[in-house]
Amino acid sequence: MEEKQDTLRIYPVPGGAVLQEDYCLRVRSAGAQEWRELRAYRVKVDMHDVRCASMAYFDFSGRVEVEITFPKFYTVYRVDIRPLALGVVPVIEPKRITFTLDQPANLSVEINRDRFHNLHLFAGAMEEGPDRAGENVLVVQGSLERPGFLGDGLNAQLEAMPEGRTLYVEPGIYYIGESVWHLPSHTRIYLEGGAVLIGGLALEHGEGLRIDGRGILYLADFHRFTGINGIRLNHSRDIVIENLIFINPPHYTVSLGDCEDVTLRNLKSFSCEGWSDGLDMMSCRRVLAEGCFLRTSDDCVAVYGSRWDNYGGSREITMRNMAIWADVAHPTMIGVHGDCRGEGDVIEEIVFENIDILEHHEFQPGYLGALAINAGDKNLVRNVTYRDIRIEPFEHGKVLDFQVKWNQDYNPAPGRGIRNILVENLRVMSGGGEEPSVIAGYSEEFSVRDVQIRDFYRDGRRAESLEEAGIAVGDYAENIKIG
Repeated sequence: MEEKQDTLRIYPVPGGAVLQEDYCLRVRSAGAQEWRELRAYRVKVDMHDVRCASMAYFDFSGRVEVEITFPKFYTVYRVDIRPLALGVVPVIEPKRITFTLDQPANLSVEINRDRFHNLHLFAGAMEEGPDRAGENVLVVQGSLERPGFLGDGLNAQLEAMPEGRTLYVEPGIYYIGESVWHLPSHTRIYLEGGAVLIGGLALEHGEGLRIDGRGILYLADFHRFTGINGIRLNHSRDIVIENLIFINPPHYTVSLGDCEDVTLRNLKSFSCEGWSDGLDMMSCRRVLAEGCFLRTSDDCVAVYGSRWDNYGGSREITMRNMAIWADVAHPTMIGVHGDCRGEGDVIEEIVFENIDILEHHEFQPGYLGALAINAGDKNLVRNVTYRDIRIEPFEHGKVLDFQVKWNQDYNPAPGRGIRNILVENLRVMSGGGEEPSVIAGYSEEFSVRDVQIRDFYRDGRRAESLEEAGIAVGDYAENIKIG
């Protein structure tokens, strides 16, 4: 049998792309002689004090070697490559580091403990896109030297094609007309690596949409109060979004309202504005988010009930195999918004599994919690599982915050309760500004019940009591167990 060869794919960078030159990057298939240059894009992070970090991406199979040198660092004395659980160990020299990867990984490379001018390196798996010469494929020809345009004007061409059509976008920079492109149903949008779209995408009352490829949605030049999302999906179903990179949307990375049967896979995102959440789901059913890397300046992932023109509870939502980094607010949040003017919503059957939490940084007392359930707006939150969660040392916050609340900034009414929560195999690394976790209800009627915590480890040691785990149980909380 012929041995599979290592392969490496570097994508073109169009002229006019906003780059960052803190690092000189080269990659090569393990054992190859020739290095290949890798350019890094600028991404802004942390709304508290906005700074410019770096992001680069490539795809490979087999084994790949990475080399990083540092034109702006005098001496490298420490390198952290996170998530730490991946166990990537670099060879360190004063002006150079190298390391080898044998599987896809989304990494933060931090020099001399600097988390704000770091390199985000996304090493993906090799995948083939659609046949650009195939039937039912419309190709948008790009240029690396001059910008092009995309938007609603393409929709008439697409809708004249049979359902199941594909729009294939070549590398280049493209401005989206009127800033948001409203996509047609039953369409695949394929963004080749090196395609950079300036603006957002949206689907309203649609179905059968797939957006994938290795493209970038660049929104760093839009003002915060434009409220533009990377992708907005409302009242829609049967959607797949894969492998895209989002640079600084002023609002959510992906906003889901009243959607069902949605898959969000291998998305990467950066944000640095207030309300610039990652993946937010309102009144949604059957959503899977997996393989994502989210660094946001508001909640990384949030699950709500009714909000705006979306009505009803949320259920059957799974987030797994992800790395999430909240420069501000919560890495995970459930339950703030719901049908406060009616009888309230039910948010249920929510799973977080195999998650690395790389940062949690918040000082407002009502907004702490790496794993947060804050039931408000008459919401009842039940049947939530957190399994195989790793929390690295964070700046300031709580590990757990399970509370029925009346947050008067957002909630005209308190929540109805929290029921049946399982936390299993939670591994916390101490350090930074951790406050005690809290589990508490609002009243005897609006309480927290049946929270089971199994295998809570702090710095490798299994906690045998709630006190050892750093968890305070407040009023109106019943059957809270650890073991």
